[in-house]
Amino acid sequence: MKNIEIKARVDDIDEVEKRAKELSDTPLEVIKQHDIFFNLPSVQSASGGRLKLRQFQDNSGELIYYERPNVEGPKMCNYSKIDLDQQRKEELKELLIKSNGILGNVKKTRHLYMVGNTRIHIDRVFELGNFMELEVAISDTDDPVEGEKIAKNLMKDLGIPETSLLSGAYMDMIIKS
Repeated sequence: MKNIEIKARVDDIDEVEKRAKELSDTPLEVIKQHDIFFNLPSVQSASGGRLKLRQFQDNSGELIYYERPNVEGPKMCNYSKIDLDQQRKEELKELLIKSNGILGNVKKTRHLYMVGNTRIHIDRVFELGNFMELEVAISDTDDPVEGEKIAKNLMKDLGIPETSLLSGAYMDMIIKS
């Protein structure tokens, strides 16, 4: 699975939320997430690889491995995801803690809007601030350049200046703080 991503810091979250709502094809979905990032061997982490267990409010979860370069602006993200029920999530979490150790935690409330094949995430990240992510879903046959154009146009429509773009993951920012 692939998408083109943009991540940016948001100064006026209410304005971005208003614009996202106007652009969206779907109603707002509020998602509380707790991501546990696990340590990875240096070979994988050198490629921008990350492994996280995402836990939801209903105790379900997802195991997600992704590779994404740490650059500002539109970037390709390749990922694999497995949906987990509560029991499997807990079993897997314990196994990964024992085998890999925890790198850190990210807790956030995500407001999700859809615009065509693009997910607009407006994130309130605990102890970090307010952010916006765009994920333009693309298939193996889609031209990534088209995905980048969609992301850049949506960024403009949301009023996000290029000076707000970020290169890394929330976990990277937490580690640096």
